[in-house]
Amino acid sequence: MILADKWEDYEILECGDGMKKERWGDRVLVRPDPQVIWPLASRDWGRYDAYYHRSAKGGGSWEYRSQLPESWTIRYRDRVFKIRPTNFKHTGLFPEQAVNWDWFGKLVSQSKRPVKVLNLFGYTGGATVAAAAAGAEVCHVDAAKGMVAWCRENATLSGLGSAPIRYLVDDCVKFVERESRRGNRYQGIIMDPPSYGRGSGGEVWQFERDLYGLLQKCAKIFDPAGLFFLVNAYTTGISPTVVGNLLRQAMSGFEGQVTSGEVGIPIAESLNTLPCGLYARWQASG
Repeated sequence: MILADKWEDYEILECGDGMKKERWGDRVLVRPDPQVIWPLASRDWGRYDAYYHRSAKGGGSWEYRSQLPESWTIRYRDRVFKIRPTNFKHTGLFPEQAVNWDWFGKLVSQSKRPVKVLNLFGYTGGATVAAAAAGAEVCHVDAAKGMVAWCRENATLSGLGSAPIRYLVDDCVKFVERESRRGNRYQGIIMDPPSYGRGSGGEVWQFERDLYGLLQKCAKIFDPAGLFFLVNAYTTGISPTVVGNLLRQAMSGFEGQVTSGEVGIPIAESLNTLPCGLYARWQASG
């Protein structure tokens, strides 16, 4: 497991009974996490600003103990991100991904050459902002218009409003296919495919069925002198080794090494860590 342990504006304060208590800047939220199957050590959650209650019919809602702004910002290194509690328990940021931002950001900044990065299923753009901050030209693709707009906000908040970032509302698979026909190439590819989803034209995505085909398509637009390929996943029941195997096979025509594992976050004042998904990384040899 690799740990996102360099945060100052975010931390997991406590976990137990299917929930986690987090500090986002100076606001404290309690929300569900399916990995937390151990009991809560203390008798209650203590002070918090908002608590997310799941509904038996699906979804849920926030219970507020204090008045929160509609959104606020937190900082990671020189990047700034908008945080907003949504109706689906999410806040617009996955802090565990900071360990991946640091990894590929270093590769980009140390390459000393122009680097084009493609971020597929880019969500609110944490990876896009990190790549642009490192000096890359970035293409950010997501099927949800609101998420792409949120990414643009994060870039502007981070002082990257005029950075070379393309913001595209599109189906990721179809976009990659068009890029292949155009002959475009990328030196870095990032993807965070969902377990299940629908594209802007109603296209259905299923992780187990469709991931390898997308990896193969991406290999066709990967520069022979490329730097990295990163796959993030949160699909339940999938081993990091499986995703690593798929990436290794798809990238068999390139000189590089694949590593895979879990990403996680330390839990404050505890020896425990919270697993937060998996990664598979391809990195060029040398």
